[in-house]
Amino acid sequence: MITIITAGIAPGFALLSYFYLRDKYVEPISLVIRMFLFGCLLTFPVMFMQYIFIQEGLFIRDWQQAFLQAGFLEECVKWFVLMYGVYKNGEFNEPFDGIVYAVSVSLGFATIENILYLFVYGIDFAFMRALLPVSGHALFGAVMGYYVGKGKFQTGKKKKILLSLSFLLPIMLHGMFDYVFLKFDHYLYFIVPFMLGLWWLVLYKVRLINEEQMALKHTEKLSV
Repeated sequence: MITIITAGIAPGFALLSYFYLRDKYVEPISLVIRMFLFGCLLTFPVMFMQYIFIQEGLFIRDWQQAFLQAGFLEECVKWFVLMYGVYKNGEFNEPFDGIVYAVSVSLGFATIENILYLFVYGIDFAFMRALLPVSGHALFGAVMGYYVGKGKFQTGKKKKILLSLSFLLPIMLHGMFDYVFLKFDHYLYFIVPFMLGLWWLVLYKVRLINEEQMALKHTEKLSV
């Protein structure tokens, strides 16, 4: 049991640490942990709703399971927790903070999901789970957080567009991810380039938003 719990927790904490340390102006660890725990708690009602959908015979087609039962339901709940749990908090004072907090929520969800999966299917799946579903949740969260962070500090139409993207893009990415597993027997041929491309996109966004923040801080210092 201890081995399974450790294997289930380790990838989530490793990925959370990575994104947390990429923030040039680190967030309060207590708030990050709180959002992580919120994500953990989300797992149970979401899985219960998914169980009801299965029992009632809803979303029986592959695209419905991928984009609605998984993508929409899971990312929608995470988005609302992010928006109502930390968006208006005074500590959310820089664009990169959106990435940190969104990844925290996503990895809390992914960690509990991962532990439950390993209890059912065994420790042999731990490595593949870490590389694909757990890191997938982290990347969907990073995309969500990037646009939430950018949108928070904009106004008017641009703000609405960015916040809409923070809601819609993770749903689409999550749906595409799950659809590959449901639709194709040889899913690795499709999922590996998908994940590599997503990692490239997220790392590019992380570097870009950090450079923007540092440039803004430099400008603020010069204006003082």
